[in-house]
Amino acid sequence: MLVASGSVAHSADDPTAVKSEDGKYLDKEGNPTFKVAADGTVDWYTYSGYRRYHSECHVCHGPDGMGSTYAPALQDSLKTMSYPDFMGVVASGRKNVNTAQESVMPAFGDNPNVACYMDDLYVYLRARAYDAVGRVRPAKREDKPDAYAQAEKTCMGK
Repeated sequence: MLVASGSVAHSADDPTAVKSEDGKYLDKEGNPTFKVAADGTVDWYTYSGYRRYHSECHVCHGPDGMGSTYAPALQDSLKTMSYPDFMGVVASGRKNVNTAQESVMPAFGDNPNVACYMDDLYVYLRARAYDAVGRVRPAKREDKPDAYAQAEKTCMGK
């Protein structure tokens, strides 16, 4: 079990990792979160989330999660959006209509290249929201956990 170090004020959306289960870091609420070591090494989920984001999401949401004319800044959204809400929007999509514009987030629940990696995306975007990682590919990462590799194979039907 990993215990957070330092004196940090914990709030309902505090991203501080307080424990690890099979290589996945969790905050005090049990939500997936990021872990960045002092030397810049990121956890596997953050690294994989970066890769998945740039594979599927950056076209609309911008190369660094800061949004575009097509879609909102996810870096901002993950400061207030809960883990269940994030999962629901990614899986089912969302449609926002107002007098100025209409925006539609397509559903990705049937796309295994997104659905199998929703935790990764959440963790990476949460790390971006709290400026724990920059806008470039993380230079150092933890190894892929065995439990992650098995879950990935199962989800992808291998």
